[in-house]
Amino acid sequence: MKVLVIGASRGIGLEFVRQYVADGAQVIATARDDEGLQRLKGMGAKALRLDVALPTSISGLAWLLDGEEIDIALYVAGVFPQGCADTPPTREEFDRAMHTNVLGAMQAIPQVAPMVEAVRGGKGRFAFISSGMAKIGGVENSRGWIYRASKAALNMVVASAQHDYPKAIMVAMSPGWVQTDMGGEDAPLTVVQSVTAMRTALAGLTPAHKGVFLNYDGQPFTSW
Repeated sequence: MKVLVIGASRGIGLEFVRQYVADGAQVIATARDDEGLQRLKGMGAKALRLDVALPTSISGLAWLLDGEEIDIALYVAGVFPQGCADTPPTREEFDRAMHTNVLGAMQAIPQVAPMVEAVRGGKGRFAFISSGMAKIGGVENSRGWIYRASKAALNMVVASAQHDYPKAIMVAMSPGWVQTDMGGEDAPLTVVQSVTAMRTALAGLTPAHKGVFLNYDGQPFTSW
């Protein structure tokens, strides 16, 4: 089995790499800096330098992959604009959040989805890590708006892209509230628990799941 993890510098993406490598999968993973690349290589993954926040970086992904057939592709990148809740994000912060959370995925889809469709039997999977916060409402500050709106947009992109790539199973997934730098130490799920559950859900996907938004445990996520 061949697995692609886009956004594996740390956190959830890195744990996907660790678990799939441990299971004997061939893993290709991306990181945005030398430290991340060395970490991936040390785990036994094929490491590619890529920053989804930079359009000129992710536009070369297909060239880096060079026609691979991908059984499972994962777009894990995500960022929440930090700073004072009463202060609007700068243009740079806005651009990075939008490029990381949704526009990077829009650039990845036409490059990676054909490689997922090439898997025999139409069993290739392409999952995009979204958020349970991907609903419009109940946001206390503009930074929260950017995050929620971008993740809601990502869900719509996945649902729409499924029609263009019908031979792949494409889903958006919420990882739950996880103990990452974004979720904080009080979150009820560890990274290992979240990724383990998402891998189980991915393994159980059927054509009926095409274009849907799932919780980390594989149940349909409908609140958005």
